[in-house]
Amino acid sequence: MTESAITIEGLHFSYGKKHVLKGVDLEVPKGSIFGFLGRNGTGKTTTIKTLLGLQKPRSGRCIIGGLDSFTETLEVRKRIGFMAEDQQMYGWMTISRIIKWVSGFYPDWDYKFADELADMLGLPKNTKVKALSKGQNSSLALLLALGHRPDIVILDDPTLGLDPIARKDFLRHVIELLQSNGVTVFFSSHLLYEIEPVADHIAILDKGVIIKASRTEQLRESVRKFVLTPAPEANFSRLQGLLDVLKVGDNVSITVEDCNEEKRSQLKGMSTNSMTEVALNLDEIFKAYVIGNRGHELSV
Repeated sequence: MTESAITIEGLHFSYGKKHVLKGVDLEVPKGSIFGFLGRNGTGKTTTIKTLLGLQKPRSGRCIIGGLDSFTETLEVRKRIGFMAEDQQMYGWMTISRIIKWVSGFYPDWDYKFADELADMLGLPKNTKVKALSKGQNSSLALLLALGHRPDIVILDDPTLGLDPIARKDFLRHVIELLQSNGVTVFFSSHLLYEIEPVADHIAILDKGVIIKASRTEQLRESVRKFVLTPAPEANFSRLQGLLDVLKVGDNVSITVEDCNEEKRSQLKGMSTNSMTEVALNLDEIFKAYVIGNRGHELSV
């Protein structure tokens, strides 16, 4: 069994009467690059805040690196690195000064490593934070999250506000750096094209629960779309593993999970002519899970 860096069990959280997390269960393998997916407002940031012990859940527990987030919060924060979306920092400080200030919170701060990071990320140490670009701000936030060499890094929408090219460059640098150091990375995003090239595991959060968790490559292999002309008696709503049904003219597009030869044969039997099988990217798979029509309104 693969050792877990993060374990979330039965996590429930509410803002007043609004039940945001409704029993989140998740295992993040040690050493993985784990993409945490979901639409805006589905509870990704709430999950991360609860995971970090920043807010107390109604029920459930979170274990990070073998420590309980709620009973051992301070020890957890010493051992992990966290970078939030659009992180705010003291604008009047220079980069050198803010690094020195933050290092005081971590007995294991690695000054040599922090200097190497600053050089690699192109951070001008004598420049004040308020004069930095968005990309430089993100790079500085990353340095501050990594300077104590954590085994687990949590990134909450780390490229928010960056232009597409800066996003791609930033993520590439981050993942290469963390992978080379054997760090477990848990990062959230609603931008699927960001996650697809770098994540080896993903989980999809929707309406307060995890609806799918898988190795990324396994998910790509198991979810398929089929385009066919349906037979008059075809009833796709009874198809096991159905994610999405879309009628276009005389044809029907069917997306299924856990695709195998038996399912292919079953679909061929529902078609009046040849059937086309299409591999999907992560964005298309995500949409099939969260907004797919399960066929309740389409019976041909």
